[in-house]
Amino acid sequence: MKTNTDLTIRRSDERGHVNHGWLDSRFTFSFADYYDPAHMGFRSLRVINDDVVAPGGGFPTHPHRDMEIFSYLLEGQLAHKDSMGNSAVISPGQIQVMSAGSGVTHSEFNPSSTEKAHLLQIWIIPDKRGLKPRYSEWTHTPEQENASKVLVISDDGREGSATISQDAAIWRLKLQPGESSAHTLAPGRGLWLHLIHGKANFNGEGISPGDAVSSERAGEFTLTAGDEAVEALLFDLA
Repeated sequence: MKTNTDLTIRRSDERGHVNHGWLDSRFTFSFADYYDPAHMGFRSLRVINDDVVAPGGGFPTHPHRDMEIFSYLLEGQLAHKDSMGNSAVISPGQIQVMSAGSGVTHSEFNPSSTEKAHLLQIWIIPDKRGLKPRYSEWTHTPEQENASKVLVISDDGREGSATISQDAAIWRLKLQPGESSAHTLAPGRGLWLHLIHGKANFNGEGISPGDAVSSERAGEFTLTAGDEAVEALLFDLA
């Protein structure tokens, strides 16, 4: 982990790692049997798991409560079922959001017998406990598919984003080679950026896929793609 006065960088190869055969997962923060007291979360952001699920593999029915959980699918397909009666299959670029609230059970499976499923599983601690569980999905419009900066999750559903119960805003960034996207962080808030694809520069620091950058300094931050297309998630957290 590298730290300067403005940025803290968490390199991809510093993350926790487990390979169960059906699941190959890398943990940005402490999760399951991976425990690192220096990486327990960032503000309300508790989990970023980079999961690759083998064909036919998946997470059997299990419970959650008092957590905002969403999955951003990168490759393949992911089938969801829950105790609220929801059943859906999402494809790359889609996000499923589940507010576990007072309690819910669900399962997630790779429905393909031949192709892997690759996703980011993300948990955010809600601002209230015991909420009514709910499920939703976010799908980009044609205009948003390759837009450089799209709001995908918020606390109020603005700009067509999915809604969670927390003062958090999450943007999906997609940049072509050499393109930049800026974000202004207000005083008192924290920024976390997770790079998914491509090599990039973030306020003067070179980052690679799986790397993360965080800051709690108010001001402007700029992500610039290198010689290849870049995709990232940017979190602006209370």
